Parts: sequence; structure tokens; C-alpha cells
Amino acid sequence: MNRPDEPGPLGKLLGVVAGAALLVLGVMFSVVLLAVLAVAGLAAWGYFWWKTRKLRRTLRERPPGGQVIEGEAVIVEEHHAAEYITLPRSRDE
Repeated sequence: MNRPDEPGPLGKLLGVVAGAALLVLGVMFSVVLLAVLAVAGLAAWGYFWWKTRKLRRTLRERPPGGQVIEGEAVIVEEHHAAEYITLPRSRDE
């Protein structure tokens, strides 16, 4: 005996068909998303490879192990007397 809130055989069949359709759409969407991510990843790798080709060539020609000079730079601001505003002297001095 069917309860009033329970779907009949046609409702169950429509539910299965709708579920299968959603499953197929989900798989299709994930395949498209995976393909887009793969193409974007290959493009990023190709861009990085292209931009570092000169550095790789230099490292092949001159391998590390040579003399490296390390240091630290400090920027010192120079102030000139002409940049300062001076007050006029009073007559009492």
C-alpha cells in the first residue's frame, strides 16, 4: 500500500532519470574543468620556461662555484644647505 507522500512508479522513474542526467552533467563539467586547468597549467609552465631560458643558458655556460661577492647597500639621503628654510635674523643680534 502506497502512502500519500510516497511517489508512484512514474515518479520514481523520473527521479532515477533526473539523477542519472545530473550525474552525467556533473561528470561532463568536471572533465571540461580538468581540461581547462590542464591547458592553463601548461600555458603557465610554458611562460615560465620561456622567461627563464636566458638564465638557464647562462648557468650552463658558467656553472656555480665561482667567486661570489655579497654585500649590503644602504641609501643615505644627502641634505644640502640650500634646501633648508632659514628665518631672517632679528636686528637685536
